[in-house]
Amino acid sequence: MNPSNQLPRVLGYTTATAIVVGTVIGSGVFKKATPVATAVPEFGLAMFAWVLVGFLTILGALALAEVAVIVGKVGGNYAILRDAYGRWAGFLWGWVEFWIIRSGSIAALATIFAESFHDILKQLRLDGPNVEILSHWGRTAVTAIVIGVLALVNARGTRLGAGIQLVVTTVKVLSLIGIALLPFIAYAFASSPEARPSTARLDPIWPSDWGGVNWAAFGGALVGVFWAYHGWMNIAPVAEEVKNPQRNIPLALLSGVGILILLYLSVNLAYCLLIPGSEIAGLKNRTVAGEFSLRVLGSVGLLFASTAIMISVFGSLNGNLLVGPRLLFAMGQDGLAPRALSRLHPRYQTPALAELVLAGWSILMVVVVAILTISRVPTFALGDVTLDLNLPEGKAPFDVITDFAMFGALSFETLAVASIFVFRRRFPTSSVKLPYRCPFYPVLPAIYVLALAAVLFNMFSSQRAEAMTGVGFILVGAFVYLLMSRKR
Repeated sequence: MNPSNQLPRVLGYTTATAIVVGTVIGSGVFKKATPVATAVPEFGLAMFAWVLVGFLTILGALALAEVAVIVGKVGGNYAILRDAYGRWAGFLWGWVEFWIIRSGSIAALATIFAESFHDILKQLRLDGPNVEILSHWGRTAVTAIVIGVLALVNARGTRLGAGIQLVVTTVKVLSLIGIALLPFIAYAFASSPEARPSTARLDPIWPSDWGGVNWAAFGGALVGVFWAYHGWMNIAPVAEEVKNPQRNIPLALLSGVGILILLYLSVNLAYCLLIPGSEIAGLKNRTVAGEFSLRVLGSVGLLFASTAIMISVFGSLNGNLLVGPRLLFAMGQDGLAPRALSRLHPRYQTPALAELVLAGWSILMVVVVAILTISRVPTFALGDVTLDLNLPEGKAPFDVITDFAMFGALSFETLAVASIFVFRRRFPTSSVKLPYRCPFYPVLPAIYVLALAAVLFNMFSSQRAEAMTGVGFILVGAFVYLLMSRKR
């Protein structure tokens, strides 16, 4: 690699951990308790879903840390898959990640930011909180503007973007700790029984008939929980920019995932101590965090919840715009994307053009979903198949964007973890000494891969449209790669 095109190592352990935590904690912990409670009405099973995904994430982190140290290149999973399986695997990951996963995550997070900002404006309005202040297109404009502004900030300098990430991550971790402590504060000061925590609200804890458990629905709930944990691999795209990577990458991954598990379990326990699972499942027009804060703090609670969500998704959005362009940068270096995307800004030493391309596509996705939200478009008949581009009735833009991101994300991220088997054959412990090795190999990575394979298989029954769309998009990417290969 040309030294002038080498990204500088400016990220330390604390900042790297903040990237892991900050890009993961976004909207999931505030919103996904409702679909989980809908699919799994028993408190014990619902918490087990959060524990199970957290446990699997720990296993994946233990394996990926070794792979990230070995590869240690910009591009994250793209570089890992390319080096493990070949250029075709790297290209397919880049294809799905750019067009759907990363851009969809950015669009979804910015959408929630705009909605939370609008909720704050409504709460501050003197003539009533139910009066609309921003129109549909006003909220769309806010969504697009926040993406554009953060893209420019991260194009301005990696250190600047990472510094913002550290500050915002600290604030949102503190806000989640506050939510976890609110029931105990309410127990001491609340005057009404509804505002006090009670273990009675945790019933039913376990199914009365285990034979009647809908395990397919439980698998669907796991997909929602995976969204809340999604992004834990985001240390890999900036591995080339981490100081002392042999030490800091494994520590940042394990520390970050450990923090996530503790926060998620604490917050979900707090929710259920104040709101029965049946009521959480029935929430439609308010997040579970908003309902929770309303019951404890009244109208001030809604303002607190909206502010916490806005800060949280802002941090996750900034993290995604920090690490996401590294994919296009790496693909441009390999000739699998336009070469111009691999150029660093001459002053700021960032992949500025890749940053702007990713932000531009994410903004376009926001605008398209905004149009489809309020408009009806004609359906198209292709033989016996009817193509309907309209959004499902009553479905929020956030859910529309996120529902189709997880199949491709889980598929390729599982392949990235499985690459440890490939690298162990190339770099056996008997001949190559590395500063970090995954413990209990091959058991731990095998458990992760088999468990994720089961979740993906279950999606074909519980979320067939999302799974089939993901498969179709991957096949389109394979066709594009074949065309590119023939031209080389």
